[in-house]
Amino acid sequence: MKKSRLLIFLIATAPVLLVALCYGRLPDTVPTSWRLDGQIIYSRKAALWLISGLSPLLALLFFLLPRIDPRASNYRRFSRYYDSFVLLVELFLLVMVGIIVSESFSPGKISVAHTVTVLLGLLFVFIGNLLPKIKSNFFLGIRTPWTISDTTIWYKTHRLAGLFFFVSGLLMMAIGFIFHSQRVMMVLVLLLASLSAVIPSAASYFWYRAAHRSSAPRQN
Repeated sequence: MKKSRLLIFLIATAPVLLVALCYGRLPDTVPTSWRLDGQIIYSRKAALWLISGLSPLLALLFFLLPRIDPRASNYRRFSRYYDSFVLLVELFLLVMVGIIVSESFSPGKISVAHTVTVLLGLLFVFIGNLLPKIKSNFFLGIRTPWTISDTTIWYKTHRLAGLFFFVSGLLMMAIGFIFHSQRVMMVLVLLLASLSAVIPSAASYFWYRAAHRSSAPRQN
């Protein structure tokens, strides 16, 4: 576990180091946002310090969450998967900073919308495999009042969510390869992401209601 935490720390600081190495050669303005209509939003290159600084801040937050969670003991039961999730998020952020730096030096070299869509799909596929392995906690996973209150509902919900995230991730990757319109890709990705979160959350309510209906006190 110490080795994985060290690797996470190194990857979390990599975006800041990348910006530091390239900062002097970067143009005064760099692309920081890509709109649905294809327009690129440029910002002063100093904004890269904020963007790259997000990685170590998130890593620190991820390290602190298990310590303050009321169900901290549960993290030990899925710590390997938790660290894998943090590692993948940090890698994703590193790639995003790398894309910005690359597009600053060579605009148009990368099809940003397609690349990000495919990478986001990979992230969803990984999360889909991870969700069924997560134990009950207050920070990671599908946290509704019904999953938090009932361990059985937690497991059922996360098995369903894992399936939705996995399939949505595969579809996102296909979208990134098939479609050319950035607007269409974004709408489809947002739709898949919303369904992956909303349907399992709604299912947790109905499962909880069905499981506890018989134990509810009767009104005279």
